[in-house]
Order: sequence, then structure tokens, then C-alpha cells
Amino acid sequence: MFYRLLQLLIGIGLFLSLWIVVPAPTFSLLPLGVGAPEISPGLMVLNGITILLTFFYRTHKTAFRIMMVSGLLGLVLSSLPLIQLPRAIQQANGAMQTNLGKDYLAKLSPAQQAQLRPHPFSILDFVRQIPLGKIRQDLGIPFAQPDGQTLKLNLYRPPQPGTYPAVVMIYGGAWRTGSPDSNAAFSQYLAARGYVVWAISYRHTPRYQFPTQLEDVRSALTFIKDHASEYETDSNRVALLGRSAGGHLATLAAYGETDLPVQAVVSYYSPVNLAKGYYDPPVPDPIDIKSVLKAFIGGDPKQFPEKYRQASPINAVKPNLPPTLLVYGAQDHLVKVKFGRNMLRKLHSEGNTAVMIEIPWAEHAFDAIFSGVSNQIALYYTERFLAWSLL
Repeated sequence: MFYRLLQLLIGIGLFLSLWIVVPAPTFSLLPLGVGAPEISPGLMVLNGITILLTFFYRTHKTAFRIMMVSGLLGLVLSSLPLIQLPRAIQQANGAMQTNLGKDYLAKLSPAQQAQLRPHPFSILDFVRQIPLGKIRQDLGIPFAQPDGQTLKLNLYRPPQPGTYPAVVMIYGGAWRTGSPDSNAAFSQYLAARGYVVWAISYRHTPRYQFPTQLEDVRSALTFIKDHASEYETDSNRVALLGRSAGGHLATLAAYGETDLPVQAVVSYYSPVNLAKGYYDPPVPDPIDIKSVLKAFIGGDPKQFPEKYRQASPINAVKPNLPPTLLVYGAQDHLVKVKFGRNMLRKLHSEGNTAVMIEIPWAEHAFDAIFSGVSNQIALYYTERFLAWSLL
């Protein structure tokens, strides 16, 4: 019985560890590709324990060799993110200091600095989960009713009344799914540390195509401006933060005309050049990028070249834009990391302040596991960027 259980544990450890290096070929398998690197410390423990237990079966030479090789392979694969971790942190620190200044946090008060995470990665937070903190929240606030469809937002505020900087959260989901409830732990975390978080919604494809989604984001920003004092928001200190499709909308809104001035934008693994993304999809392509873009725009780039141009944030880059933080996983198989690098170069070429944090092992939507390895890094630098830009 124990022998069979050990075999099962070795198989599970190796199977999950393989997804750290093997890209998911289909959408149904994508959660494995996303999640395996993020729980890699736990997989290391599992693989290590199974290797130790395997020594009890040294007399079964063939079985011992198979189990030992399987366990060691799983251990090596599961250790890859932590092996790359010091270098990734070093590069991220360098990117922040190069682009924001070596002493970019010097102007923060001691109280503000105390709110920041002390380390880019904590094994304690991985085990116990990142503490979120107490907040006040108001869910399902209507902010617009275009085409007879009520759009709602969720509001997360610090525990004590006051006036706070704001972060407008825009969810991802290929412009076709999602809600303001997405990434609620992240919203709660920020609210507990002194931000009013407005998690907004927008209309989805395929019923609604671009620029409908951008119009809805702008409507939300107008609502926030009109109700800023009511909801304890400092309308002069506002950042937009979005993931994937939400990051795409955040950058388009921040780089364009809005009723509410935007001081900073944070974009997690978002598409920036839709036409090039259409013709250069990832391999494998688990969500069928071409079909997603056709549903969003209404057709392919040959049919709608101008809409593709207008819908691409890289084409909106010009001088004097709000500071931008880009966060990408180098193993992203929905939005290639090279597009983020191209965006960074374009922003810099126009004289803008921009930082890119690149996580070597991470897949798209890595922050779905809030206390995972990649999100701890992203969170560490995101909150520092927000504190610096909204000071």
C-alpha cells in the first residue's frame, strides 16, 4: 500500500514539475502551465520527500532506479524558478533604479515605507499566504448604463476614513470574460495599504467590439472624477492598473484623453501591437489569438487596418506620457514577452519614464496565485512604483 502511494506521489511531483518547462498546448491545460512555476517551492518539498522515501526500496533495484530518476528529475525542474530568482530580483532592482532613480523611495515617509513589502520573495508568505489586511468595501456600484446594459464597479477602501490616492483596476479575460471581482485579493491588499481601489467593468466581445471597451473605461473614469470626494479619492493621484486585456485598455486610456487625469499606468502582460500579434502568435497558441483578435476588432488586420492601429497602445506612444510599469513573464504563451520589450523601447525613445519587470519562468496570468513566486515579485515592485508615482 505504501509502495503504491509513493509511486503515485513521485508521479504527481514529476507530472506537475514538467509544466514548469512544458508550455500548455490547449486552454484547458493552461492552468497547469500557469500554476506549476508558482507553487514550485511546494513541489520541491514534495519531490525531496519522495526521493528520501525511495531509499527504503533500494533492494528493489529496477523500481528504485526508476523512482529515483523520476524524483530527481522532478526536483531539478521544480527548483528552476528559485534558481533563477536571485538574478531576476537583481535585474528588477536595476530596472527600477535606472529608470526611477537610485533613491526613488527616499521621499516616502517612514510610515509609507513601512507599508511596503520588505522582500521580493518570502517563503513564509508562500506557506501562510500574504496577509491582506482589513478594509471597507462596496460591491456592485452602478457607474454607467450604455446600450441598456448596467456597468458596475467594486470599491475597496482603507479601514479608516480619509482621502487617499486611487488605483483603477481593469480585469483581463481576452476582452470577452471577467468581472470587477477578479483579483479581489490584490484589490484588498492595496486598499489595506492606503489606496482606494476602483475595480471597474466593461462590455465584452463578441457582442461589443472595439472601441466599446475603451469608451466604458473612460465612462468609469468620469464617474470616479464626479464622485471622488464622496468615496475619499484624491483625484490628482490616480493610477490605472490592468492585466492582459485590462492592461491593454489601461494603457490606451492613460495615453489618450480622459476626464480624470492619470498619473501612472501599470500593465501586466498586455498586448500592445495587435496586428503584429495577429501575424506572430505564440507556439503553442492555447487561446487561438487570431480568433480572439477577430472577435475584438471585427475581423483581421487586412480588413480593418485602421482599427488595429487605433487599438494598439504602441501606436499611442508620444512624449510626456504618465510613467509606465510593464510586467511580463518570459514564458508567456498568450502575449509574447518581446512585445513588452518593444513597448519599453518605444516609450524610452519618446522620452517617457518606463520600467519593465521580466519574470524568467512565468506564464501568462501568473498572478492568479496571489502568494505564488511570481506574484510576490510583481507585487513588490508594483507597490513601490505606485508609491513613487502617486507620492
